[in-house]
Amino acid sequence: MSIVAEESTLIVKTKELCAEIASNSSFLKLQADVERFLSDDAARLQYQSVHERGEELHHKQQAGIELGAVEIREFENARDALYENPIATDFLSAQRELETLQKEISKYVSATIELGRVPTAEDLAEKGGGCCGGGGCGC
Repeated sequence: MSIVAEESTLIVKTKELCAEIASNSSFLKLQADVERFLSDDAARLQYQSVHERGEELHHKQQAGIELGAVEIREFENARDALYENPIATDFLSAQRELETLQKEISKYVSATIELGRVPTAEDLAEKGGGCCGGGGCGC
């Protein structure tokens, strides 16, 4: 049987990990924060507007165009207003936490595959976050 076959022990254990994540109370709260944001049109529009304006200003800077004080102030005011919106800030926080969770799990799995054993805290620290983070694996 293939190591990744649907009924293999590894896939069964992976599904158990997924079930544990999906039922974890902290994860459920993060997921609820994301859903609340996605269902709030005003918060989404506010976030999208600030994000697009930030991208626009960044592209101007990259092109060597001097940013005016007014456009910087307008962007900062819009960004500050976004950060005062609890739905948006909960979303941004949830997004960071979920990305961190995903990276941490990936780090452990990658190190396990590379080392052939469960990595220790020292292994993970030496790698700088994973195989390619610490070099030594041809990345």
